[in-house]
Amino acid sequence: MASTEPAGRELQDRAVLWSMGEISATDLVTAACEALVAGLDSPALRMLAACTRAEADYDVHDLLPPALDELGLTSYPAGSVAGQEAALRALAARTLAGELTPRELAFRIHQRFGHELPLAERLADLDDEYDFLEYGDRTPAQVDAEVLDEALRLTQHPPAAPEPTEPPA
Repeated sequence: MASTEPAGRELQDRAVLWSMGEISATDLVTAACEALVAGLDSPALRMLAACTRAEADYDVHDLLPPALDELGLTSYPAGSVAGQEAALRALAARTLAGELTPRELAFRIHQRFGHELPLAERLADLDDEYDFLEYGDRTPAQVDAEVLDEALRLTQHPPAAPEPTEPPA
């Protein structure tokens, strides 16, 4: 039997992208279905995968945390720095997989985080460089290469521990 680790990673990535508004609830339900097909299983994951398109926008919010918990995956609090960094790493991985262009990655990160998230600062700077290419001596391919280098660095950056949702007892 094949390892379910890649399916867990993909579900985790899509969960954090959904929490940041990068993908729809329907896309997350699709990810839950794909995780089941890949061999991941839990009662909450089955409930999440069973959501219809009409139910997804309403039910994913309540069904996702228990599904992630039952699978031993991390559920990041909305708006947390750790969640933002996880979303950044997920988008970087999608860029390396060819799902986003380097320019799209830099633009989306700059648009979402500006220059406020330290881990994303270099991508925000590179987005600025794209805007000024016509005034300098760099080519789009040179900036693309730097964005891809940064995306690779980000995917290899160890994830931060999620911030606690309630104070320790």
